Amino acid sequence: MLNIVYNGELDPRLCKDVIGATVADIVDHDPNAIFLDADLMSCSGTLKWAKANPERAIDCGIAESNMAGVAAGLAVAGFKPIIHSFGTFASRRCYDQVFLSGGYAKNDMTVIGTDPGVTATMNGGTHMPFEDVALYNALPGATVIDASDPACLASVLRQCQNRPGVKYIRVGRKQLARVYADGSELPIGKAITLRDGSDVVIFAAGLMLHEAMKAAASLEAQGISAAVVDCFTIKPIDADAVEAFAKKCGAVVVAENANRHGGLYNNILEVLAERCPVPAACVAVEDEFGEVGTQSYLMERFGLTAAHIEQQAKAVLKRK
Repeated sequence: MLNIVYNGELDPRLCKDVIGATVADIVDHDPNAIFLDADLMSCSGTLKWAKANPERAIDCGIAESNMAGVAAGLAVAGFKPIIHSFGTFASRRCYDQVFLSGGYAKNDMTVIGTDPGVTATMNGGTHMPFEDVALYNALPGATVIDASDPACLASVLRQCQNRPGVKYIRVGRKQLARVYADGSELPIGKAITLRDGSDVVIFAAGLMLHEAMKAAASLEAQGISAAVVDCFTIKPIDADAVEAFAKKCGAVVVAENANRHGGLYNNILEVLAERCPVPAACVAVEDEFGEVGTQSYLMERFGLTAAHIEQQAKAVLKRK
């Protein structure tokens, strides 16, 4: 079942609470599932449940590399580990251990990285992962997800439990715009069309999906038909959907809350180059580090707004 209910409003739930509830349900119903955190259970919404289930939830402390190694060892023993930390520490800090003990050694694990990109806000540049997508995108056989909303988050987290390999899910801890009805199933590897169009297609993921929908509405008022496609699965990219919309619209904009190098834009450009060369542009973080600020300030500072998407859409249309 897939039910699109987008109306521009925020989902009332915090994403961290959805993580907590979904992880608890998964572990409670699967004797082989186990949860590990890096002293951030209050940030992943799992603290209360973990205190009541100490044998199924392990606090590894502020030691993400060790946590990844422990998860790999548990996988060898037949467990299905889910690990969590802030996105910057769930990617950059423990990347070697996930790469070798997870991916290379063929040990399955699900990695949740919260507060990706500008959603790290006041934690600043040291905690602001723009590069996490590129890192996991380069890991052979990995699955990379940028969750669109709470329903998407719950769906992909459940699917990842029995999906082989390393799975990386990035999502903010706070609110996202509600896109899908609760209980919706979003198959990993399949892009979802939220809005059809014929002039330009906007491929977006995560936080930027809401901005893409706002941009498309503004463009429509100006006589420009813009499709919006949810590419919550960054890897493996839905190449057939990318090709179909590129051929139909003839112009592409990619919007992501990450560095433009090595992420969703990269994966879509590969499809375009190999299957359907058309003009393309992106709305993403340029070659920069993060900084301290509110989310609204940072989105403007790094050009991650509906206005920037609209601007790029008009620019790429001139290149058709």
